[in-house]
Amino acid sequence: MSAPPKSQGEPITSKAQLVEYFSSGSKPKSAWRIGTEHEKFVFDAKTLKPIPYEGPNGIGAILTGLTRFGWEAIEENGKVIALTKDGCNVSLEPGGQFELSGAPVQSIHQTCAEVGNHLSQVKAIGAELGVGFLGMGFRPKWPREDTPWMPRNRYQIMRNYMPKVGKLGIDMMTRTCTVQVNLDFSGEADMVKKLRVSLALQPVATALFADSPFTEGKPNGFMSYRAHIWTDTDPGRTGPLPFAFEDGMGFERYADYLLDVPMYFVYRNGQYIDASGQSFRDFLNGKLPALPGETPTTADWSDHATTAFPEVRLKKFLEMRGADGGPWDRLCALPALFVGLLYDQTALDAAWDLVKNWTAEDRANLKAAVPKQALKAKFGKGTVKDLSLEVLKIARAGLNARKSGDLAGSDESGFLNVLQTIADSGECPAQEKLKLFHGKWNGSVDPVYAEFAY
Repeated sequence: MSAPPKSQGEPITSKAQLVEYFSSGSKPKSAWRIGTEHEKFVFDAKTLKPIPYEGPNGIGAILTGLTRFGWEAIEENGKVIALTKDGCNVSLEPGGQFELSGAPVQSIHQTCAEVGNHLSQVKAIGAELGVGFLGMGFRPKWPREDTPWMPRNRYQIMRNYMPKVGKLGIDMMTRTCTVQVNLDFSGEADMVKKLRVSLALQPVATALFADSPFTEGKPNGFMSYRAHIWTDTDPGRTGPLPFAFEDGMGFERYADYLLDVPMYFVYRNGQYIDASGQSFRDFLNGKLPALPGETPTTADWSDHATTAFPEVRLKKFLEMRGADGGPWDRLCALPALFVGLLYDQTALDAAWDLVKNWTAEDRANLKAAVPKQALKAKFGKGTVKDLSLEVLKIARAGLNARKSGDLAGSDESGFLNVLQTIADSGECPAQEKLKLFHGKWNGSVDPVYAEFAY
């Protein structure tokens, strides 16, 4: 989740400003960048329990400890709730999940180095405080009531609202982790093509990264329970955006969609005001019940854009949101996958050729099958494994064409190797953990905290 806005921006006087917010993200190819975000669970090394905010080894202490590495603290109501440095941010999800939002960089080598540097810092602080960090899609052991809440006003608003619109929204907030990549576009047509390709192929990412097979210490019947959770969180702000494949899709069509996403809050004078379930369209007309007579600013629109949770989200860039969290190499692999598919024109054209004839039913069936079956799900005349191998071939060619080498001369395609191994085997990370659970771990998930921690 983002930090509180620093400015309220300009008053909104026309719909054109709402559309301009998205179109202003257009950049020439030379300015395209890569931003990687990932979340991880924080746990007590002795008890394996989630870490609360307060206390000598709490989340607050971790944030404060990281300031020794040059991070600047951001406070809300006198508590450190985020950090910032050199275009990067560290922030907290509602259940204490620790998130790095990386700076926009030019290559996968750079974004992967950034992730590695961050993990070395949090591990150093964690070793001093007796806490560990785990990358998975869903908290494997602890129930909701053992999950602490972070001291942010916006989370309390969401906590109260979520049960009104879905059964699993609280789990989404407190017990899931993801990795995502943020990528640029050159203009409206480029955005639309990239959005369509990435929406169609999010289930492939979900299958390759599926790593949430446990709930409260037992198998839950899913490969990606995190992906399943999104099906019963809030239908007004989640899902695959079927309108994106219709004629007339563009920045304005997405703005129209976002106008119909129910609001959560309005930020004023350092406080979040509860506007949950209210209409941004009413806000435009000065009829928002939470702020009668007031109209929105560009900062309000920017905030509202962060409260829609489709599988690919448009802001001033595109966010790929389909993957479970995981270990370091998979955190580097997700940006590699989508940069390979979207940042080389030949690869983008090939990816579009792959998906352009899929029907809405095809896309819906793929999305529905993957959370339980991952790469073994049936699709077309084959399986999602077959589809993933084709997708990886296109992505690898796209990365090779970028010719972005590191100091040793290796290009970015090597970051796909971990996904290639998964695809070749046909077994996602969740299946590996289930085999351990039923074998060496003797029916316990506790060993995951030692064997798979960062």
